[in-house]
Amino acid sequence: MYRVLISDNVAQECIDILEAVPEIEVDFKTKLSPDELKAIIGDYDALVVRSATKVLEDVIAEAKKLKVIGRAGSGIDNIDVAKATDAGIVVLNTPGGNTVSTAEHAFSLMMALSRNISQGDHSIKEGLWDRKKLMGVELRGKTLGIIGLGNVGQVMADRAAAFKMKVLGIDPFISKEIAQRHGIKLTTLDEVWAESDYITVHTLLSDKTHHMINAETLDKCKDGVRIINCARGGIINEKDLLKAIDSGKVAGAALDVYENEPPGESSIVMDERVICTPHLGASTAEAQDIVAAMVAEQIRDFLLHGEVRNAVNMPSMASEMFEEVKPFMNLCRNMGAMLGQLGKGQLTSFEITYYGGDLHRFDTWPITSSALEGLFTRGYAEGINLINALITAEKLGIKVNEIKSSEEKNFKNCIKVTTNTDSGDLSILGTIFGKHSPRVVNFQGFELDFVPEGHMLICGNKDRPGIIGNIGTVLGKKGINIAHMTWSRKSPAGEAIVVLNTDDAVDKKILDEINAIDNIEWAVCLEI
Repeated sequence: MYRVLISDNVAQECIDILEAVPEIEVDFKTKLSPDELKAIIGDYDALVVRSATKVLEDVIAEAKKLKVIGRAGSGIDNIDVAKATDAGIVVLNTPGGNTVSTAEHAFSLMMALSRNISQGDHSIKEGLWDRKKLMGVELRGKTLGIIGLGNVGQVMADRAAAFKMKVLGIDPFISKEIAQRHGIKLTTLDEVWAESDYITVHTLLSDKTHHMINAETLDKCKDGVRIINCARGGIINEKDLLKAIDSGKVAGAALDVYENEPPGESSIVMDERVICTPHLGASTAEAQDIVAAMVAEQIRDFLLHGEVRNAVNMPSMASEMFEEVKPFMNLCRNMGAMLGQLGKGQLTSFEITYYGGDLHRFDTWPITSSALEGLFTRGYAEGINLINALITAEKLGIKVNEIKSSEEKNFKNCIKVTTNTDSGDLSILGTIFGKHSPRVVNFQGFELDFVPEGHMLICGNKDRPGIIGNIGTVLGKKGINIAHMTWSRKSPAGEAIVVLNTDDAVDKKILDEINAIDNIEWAVCLEI
């Protein structure tokens, strides 16, 4: 018998599917306090949650029998995936189940914002009849800028096209063909700021997207722009947005997500020019039925058959093979993350080449998926994991090529990852030293030896005396310790590259100083 705890409100279908299995016993207990959850979680093999239950390190520490956590939804912010992985617990989610729900909510907010629906409702209930004050605008002929063109962004574009809107989009991972299919003109962020009458965000919250809508970017926008966010709180700097509304730069905003949830009586929520809803993007009966059924079926099939679908922290393969493949998965995930941060231009294809007989006997999809996962994690793609990375690439129109080569390299087993964009190609060759130590041994034709993880500073330069010393001097003055350094050149006095692993992050000000050093041609900071 397997015991399953459902600790959040889910559609009845989830309970029905699990209770129909003789080998599964279901307990439905909601509104548990953290202490109450910790007290009982040790008795269960599986846990089903939505967003209310926080499955953090202290809960996982008590979950001695827990094999799987299922999230009825795509977001996993309330689950400590790293700790679950350490404990051998599979984390499943249900990506795509609430795509239409979220897109329709964002579009509804855009319409309400255009016609002052919320303000009109409040006004008439106050006994007023001020029609002139509530004059609206039409969507027809306006330009919608969509930041993030995953599933939700594409549905949003389809709805906008039906309203005769012009649609601009930004997402480094979607192909021009897929964008054209949805009536989207792929462009740059600067054009989105400058040309859009409405801007809606549908991307992950990451270091790259945190506060991406701020005073500086809002200043680049059209006067009277309107902002919608049904993605993640924190993408918009709420204080900067409110100042822009006060100045008249922004005509209004509609928010479903906030930096702090619940937001309480914050200034942005209390402003009458801002339409607010309490994180309702996925809150439709249809969406909840879909994700409830999906998570129940995934939990059932995992417990009974070991089948893994939509896992965010493990591939589907035998445990013995997984142990052999895991070091290469980690290597390629980090190499993919490097390329995701270094790449410029529109991604068209992705190639991974396996050199070495040992690698040829593996089912290599978990390694390829890991590389794509790392690549996507540093961009705008949403909900990417090992299971859906290849499918996502296909949906975005990115060609993924796997090659198993008989060519001999200087290392027994090595993997080259290459991204092709309209701005050029980037490639990294990596291998495993010993049993578990990842190494990059070639980057863009430069022979190197460094560990692709942590804080990294990479500088392209001319081979001149004193370059490395000057870089070290800048870092030393700022208290940045160098943990490891590797350097390579293609010819004396020609092109060269230096890669530094540092104990602390190199911020933009320090990077600007390094870029100003004579004979430094470019410098970038990476976080892996």
